[in-house]
Amino acid sequence: MLNDRSSALSLLRTRRSGRPRNLVAPGPDAEQLRIMLEIAARSPDHGKLAPWRFVHVPTARRGAFAALLDKAYRAGNPAPARLEMEAVQRFARQAPCLIVILSSPVHGHKIPVWEQQLSAGAACMNLLHAAHALGFAGGWITGWAAYSPMVRDAFGRPDEAVAGFMFVGTPALPLEDRPRPDPAAIVSDWVPPA
Repeated sequence: MLNDRSSALSLLRTRRSGRPRNLVAPGPDAEQLRIMLEIAARSPDHGKLAPWRFVHVPTARRGAFAALLDKAYRAGNPAPARLEMEAVQRFARQAPCLIVILSSPVHGHKIPVWEQQLSAGAACMNLLHAAHALGFAGGWITGWAAYSPMVRDAFGRPDEAVAGFMFVGTPALPLEDRPRPDPAAIVSDWVPPA
């Protein structure tokens, strides 16, 4: 058990986000994607509500996704610059695998929506861990498209929210670690009020 625990801790310590533009083929195959989504669904879920959904955007539909983003961006920016539109097109086509994660809360339930949204975030993180465990890297992106009602409606319902666009693939460049907070600055012991 100790060796398994050490391996798991090593895996968690070495996970890094990959920039979607630097993620290339190969990406996960159908079985690897199934495993990743199965692990993502093992997230903490108070009330067993499964308040999240995963929508895979296959490579063959990336052109349609790019057209959706183009239309949505122009709806909010009637006279976009050429470089803006090129960035929109690159976003749609980067990395070999794209999964859109939706926060899909069950309204009117005794479990607060906030807890259900946290569960969706946990599902995103589990998806990143699963991708890493399978030898890939993932980039969890939001940006303007995650907050666009037009984009959201293309993937879900008005009561849902895009928790993120998860791009998965093989890093073309070594993954860089970013500075991490000093535990002393973010961890404390609780002291009861006087």
